[in-house]
Amino acid sequence: MPRTVTRKRKPRPLNCWEYKQCGRGRNGHRAPGEKVCPAATATKANGVNYGINGGRVCWAIAGTLCGGRQQGNYAAKLETCLRCDFCQLVLAEERTEPCDSLPKLSRRR
Repeated sequence: MPRTVTRKRKPRPLNCWEYKQCGRGRNGHRAPGEKVCPAATATKANGVNYGINGGRVCWAIAGTLCGGRQQGNYAAKLETCLRCDFCQLVLAEERTEPCDSLPKLSRRR
């Protein structure tokens, strides 16, 4: 009798809004009047680091809503992002550097 091999499916990596539980994802539980984060709507970044939209490359998305306030562009927020536990987690999981994400985004249409 042939033996069936069952492989465990690797869990989908978390996006920033899931990890931070901020409620700013597309279907998140935001307070009335709060906006969806640009990371959640950045379709150009979909699939980068296996994330949904910009969810796993949030440091490269301008205007993200981290820490309860709107962040600036890549250059303005990179120092803060590099101290973020989520950014550090993704960079370690993907064995990459923050600037490695930029060419992936610029090649996408």
